[in-house]
Amino acid sequence: MNLSQVLVRPRITEKVNSQMEAQGRYTFVVDKRANKLEIKKAVEQFYNVSVTDVNTIVVPAKAKSRFTKTGLVSGRKPSYKKAIVTLQEGDSIDLFAY
Repeated sequence: MNLSQVLVRPRITEKVNSQMEAQGRYTFVVDKRANKLEIKKAVEQFYNVSVTDVNTIVVPAKAKSRFTKTGLVSGRKPSYKKAIVTLQEGDSIDLFAY
């Protein structure tokens, strides 16, 4: 897999922000076919940092429905894979500059 296709986008939430500040852990949405070694190489190449640990999670699809004027509309949110990347002490990524 091409390394430019591995990282889809960073996840920015309150929980992720607290982990970035306290533990140096960053969360990315990644391609479902990517493995931990490819994720590590992609983060190191694009952000010029040293990665010490990579944890991956496949978030399952969810059924969603909402009420509209025409009635109940049902659908599904797709599943995706996210990676929690721990950086070496002293390294950081400025996600808001990119």
